[in-house]
Amino acid sequence: MQSLAVIEKLKKIEHEHSVKVLYAAESGSRAWGFASTDSDYDVRFIYVHLKDWYLSIEPKRDVIEIPLDGDLDISGWDFPKALGLFRKSNPALYEWLQSPIVYVKPHPSIEELKRMSFEYFSSRSCLMHYFSMADKNLREQISESAIKLKKYFYILRPLFACEWIEKNGTMPPTEFESLLKSQRLSEELSQVIASLLADKKEGRELDLKPRLRVLDEYLTERVAYFKLYIQQTKDSKENPYEPLDLLFRKTLTN
Repeated sequence: MQSLAVIEKLKKIEHEHSVKVLYAAESGSRAWGFASTDSDYDVRFIYVHLKDWYLSIEPKRDVIEIPLDGDLDISGWDFPKALGLFRKSNPALYEWLQSPIVYVKPHPSIEELKRMSFEYFSSRSCLMHYFSMADKNLREQISESAIKLKKYFYILRPLFACEWIEKNGTMPPTEFESLLKSQRLSEELSQVIASLLADKKEGRELDLKPRLRVLDEYLTERVAYFKLYIQQTKDSKENPYEPLDLLFRKTLTN
């Protein structure tokens, strides 16, 4: 039923803003596979205006943000904005493009963008993103005697993503369990994480959990490791504008 509500909301956005939604998908905990019973629906979309909208020197907004409606959190990026971030290998955008929950079937231009993602992917850019996420969440929680259950996953998932990038040099899977399966963890740690995952799915967003020593030690060690690893990683890659410019022009004329 919620999928129908999302689709209706997107149709309303198209009508009210005179845009075409090229793609819409779930992001956040539902896409990652560890939503709580009361998690929001974090819907993200990419849209395009009619050609004449872009032929103006007037500064215009390149995002559409809809006020939170119950458990629906919906926002989108204009196609040129998305293309600019795609060129920079923006991990959030790359996650949208490979989300397992899709509300609007990808436009041919989005399919082309997905094919180009392998060429435009930057290991260092994504490593920096995921490391910063893990490091920030760990530092915020390190002195607390209890932790929000979701925070453990906001540290685990980006660390597993860093591990994936280090080993494979590609964009990590969106789903947490796919990342988890790729890890070589001790039996004790595997059991702790499996238990936490079950608790997360059955509980509520703000549920607290006593600190778990074995997990805290693992997280602290891996954050320290990747802090040094990233300092030694270089990425001189400069992705070209031209193919993305061509894709934008083709989208406007089709």
